[in-house]
Amino acid sequence: MKFYFTPGACSIGIHILLEELELVFEAYLVNLVKGEHLAPEYLAINPHGTIPSLVAADGEVLTDFIAIANWLAEKYPRRKLLPDDPQRREAVLDTLAYCVNTIHGQGYTRVFTTGKYSDNPAQHAAIQEAGWSMVRAGLEELDRRYAAGELYLDTFSVADAAQFYVEFWAQRSEVALPPFCERHYRQMLQRPAVRQVLMEEGYYSVLN
Repeated sequence: MKFYFTPGACSIGIHILLEELELVFEAYLVNLVKGEHLAPEYLAINPHGTIPSLVAADGEVLTDFIAIANWLAEKYPRRKLLPDDPQRREAVLDTLAYCVNTIHGQGYTRVFTTGKYSDNPAQHAAIQEAGWSMVRAGLEELDRRYAAGELYLDTFSVADAAQFYVEFWAQRSEVALPPFCERHYRQMLQRPAVRQVLMEEGYYSVLN
């Protein structure tokens, strides 16, 4: 199995899932700043030029966070990364998609890839602020789900890996997490797999 990632990017969530499953894999660093995701060698693996990418032992290639997370959960069911209970399972899948497609896909993309939304530099500040508003609203929505009993702090699933990276980005950007998200983030930092991944990706300071 081959895993293509960028330290501190959304791929950190998949990295955590791989370590939680105790899988053996080869890790390949893709430097986004240097444009390695657009190199012909990488585009031959992932034509979208995105990370993460996972190449299974049989050669199957997965190039989307949700697809990879679901594949790992289904391929290795012993870890129960997806709950057996239908209601909890639905909540987990919905939260996974919400973190990746809404908080990240609509909020953080406006903050981190502002130029994709406008070529006019005069509009960039407003676009970024709109992005931060979406991020904050998204985190508040996650908090509401915990308060309503739709999400749980006593289990680990594919959704937790996605939620961790959007919380991690908020913390790195000095965006305050709402109460339940703060608890979730602190609990995740105590997981051995999370601590290992943070150390491997060079984020020792987060553990202090």
